[in-house]
Amino acid sequence: MSLMNVFGVSHSALTAQSGRLNLIAENLANAEVQSGEPETAYKGQYPLFRSVLQAQQGDGTGMGVKLEGTVEDTRPARSSYEPGNPLADDEGFVYLSNVNSVQEMANMMQATRSYQTNVEMMNTAKQLLMRTLTLGQ
Repeated sequence: MSLMNVFGVSHSALTAQSGRLNLIAENLANAEVQSGEPETAYKGQYPLFRSVLQAQQGDGTGMGVKLEGTVEDTRPARSSYEPGNPLADDEGFVYLSNVNSVQEMANMMQATRSYQTNVEMMNTAKQLLMRTLTLGQ
């Protein structure tokens, strides 16, 4: 892999982690949204990544990562007994998202660190290219 390919790989990773951070922000924003039915409660969304391989040479050399889509969390909605709530069902329950805020915060920290690592990798590659250019002087 040439040094120039590092920028492409880092760019794809930055784009993927940015999408992941957007999903985490959406999950956190909807973590406490109430609903009157468990079927209509917000369900957490999680990223689905795919490796991008170099197609020209066919040797399976990694060329980055792509945010392929999202998958929905299949855990049941949380319920809370609040008979006075206007959204409560006949039994007095309201339903909340299945998003775990603590887990989402940990995911956010991991995604942020991964993003920072890729920025540092791009900066290092840039410094190496600049030093290479000064060798001929």
